[in-house]
Amino acid sequence: MIELVSPSDLKNQRYEDLQAKMQEYLDNGVKLGWLIEPSAKTVEIYRIGQQVEVLNNPQTLSGEDILPGFILDLSEIF
Repeated sequence: MIELVSPSDLKNQRYEDLQAKMQEYLDNGVKLGWLIEPSAKTVEIYRIGQQVEVLNNPQTLSGEDILPGFILDLSEIF
């Protein structure tokens, strides 16, 4: 699951709502989620049964063992 934070989300203080939505996705069986915040160049990685991992200015994201071989290039987003 990929969720991209828009400028209006930040303006309307909906970031916490997006974080809660990511947790809901995990609760409903999603195994890997990325909450991407382009203006801050950060990614929160959500995985079942693990703490949220925050990456600062990553160049790529890996699909890990959920999507083997999948790489998301963030250069177009950041």
